[in-house]
Amino acid sequence: MPIQILLVDDHAILREGVARLLEAQADMRVLGSTGDGSEAIDLAARQDVDVGIVDVAMPGVNGIDLILGMLDAAPQMQVLMLSMHANPEYVCRALQAGALGYVLKDAAGRVLVEAVRAVHAGQRYLCSKIDKQAVEQYQRDHRRGDPLKLLSPREREVLKLTVEGSNIAATAERLGVSPKSIETYRHRLTAKLGVDNLPALVKFAIRHGITTLE
Repeated sequence: MPIQILLVDDHAILREGVARLLEAQADMRVLGSTGDGSEAIDLAARQDVDVGIVDVAMPGVNGIDLILGMLDAAPQMQVLMLSMHANPEYVCRALQAGALGYVLKDAAGRVLVEAVRAVHAGQRYLCSKIDKQAVEQYQRDHRRGDPLKLLSPREREVLKLTVEGSNIAATAERLGVSPKSIETYRHRLTAKLGVDNLPALVKFAIRHGITTLE
């Protein structure tokens, strides 16, 4: 089955060009295209999107909030940023919000195609023009901030229910989503927090006021 793609960018000409490039690939299909953030979240919720290609800096739209909103609407989706900004802050904030890849708009078309396939397979992808050392240094320098800011509202809900003993099936029923979506939320929130086991997750939740369990 082809990779199902949603394009989100305020430049219609760019969207059209990217759509032609991707549609020329036998393993890719563009489901939708929009320059509006609210519509992007709605399209992600209504369609079975595998990869969302998103501009992090659209006018009037907070790119980070857009990523969080789209991933809440479609937790199975992987997000690939397509941006003109190579600044480590932009890259890090996008990755922290849940994006799995980041490609600059002046990169070659083959790079974007390669990136789509990589993030669809669950692999992080940063194009070669991004200074990976600068990104890693920025992450180290800002690691002491509030880690809860990295989580979307839905991820916080899943965290709270998880540490309070709710299993995947019960959490899915409580929140009205599929068990697979809950697994995705759990994977993303543990990756963002750098916590890989339940006891450590419980300690984190107590320390940050997510739950009063002792």
